[in-house]
Amino acid sequence: PLLLTEKETVIIPRTLSQVLVMLATCRRSFCTARGFNIAVITGSSRTEGPPDPILGERVTKFIEDELIYRGHTVEIITPKQYLADMPLLQRPVFSYSSSKVPKRLKELQNKLQQADAYVAVTPEYNHAPSPALLNIFNHFGSSTFGFKPSAIVTYSAGQWGGTRAAQALRPVLSELGCLPVSAMIHIPRAQDVINADGVVQETDHERWRQYTARCFAQLEWWGAASKQQWKTQNPYSTSPAFNKAPSQRNAP
Repeated sequence: PLLLTEKETVIIPRTLSQVLVMLATCRRSFCTARGFNIAVITGSSRTEGPPDPILGERVTKFIEDELIYRGHTVEIITPKQYLADMPLLQRPVFSYSSSKVPKRLKELQNKLQQADAYVAVTPEYNHAPSPALLNIFNHFGSSTFGFKPSAIVTYSAGQWGGTRAAQALRPVLSELGCLPVSAMIHIPRAQDVINADGVVQETDHERWRQYTARCFAQLEWWGAASKQQWKTQNPYSTSPAFNKAPSQRNAP
């Protein structure tokens, strides 16, 4: 039996629509309580075709919307934003003295360091991740990304959805210390799945939400574990970052 005091009330939904609204509200409230700051790092640097359409922006918008739906704060980082500041790698951040790091590079490093987790979004070029995406990663050392989780999203205009680029990206993220979760998101024929506004075709929306949820749920689980452990101990106190010379990696 349900016992209530004089001041307590219970709202009982009477229709299916009311039930769905209440469930959605509870879901959003739960997700907001565990929300993370997630850096979505994209690899699309193209400005025009052919081939057309350019898919990177619509895929990124779709991923951003799904993460926001789950209660997270999203920071989008694209190669186009930093094209003038990060040409083809010449000097990584760690090659500068701390007072000489260029302002825009330092700003980007701070954004990356403040993130609780990462999502890498890349097309596939010659069975490999985007060179522009790798160029962003290569400007920073593992101390920027380390001891946090990451997820991989790939896409293509063809039937494979960038899966081969995803496999090539896994060891890169592992080396940076932001270990990728096992579930990945692959979007084949992205031009037919997602419209120019980043919205999935209405008939497939729920299927895609369930598909992405598996990957994002893993990211959230590891993100929560990482965030809690960071409060307990700074991992670099027992596993120092290599920041002087490659020889620091050498065995005795």
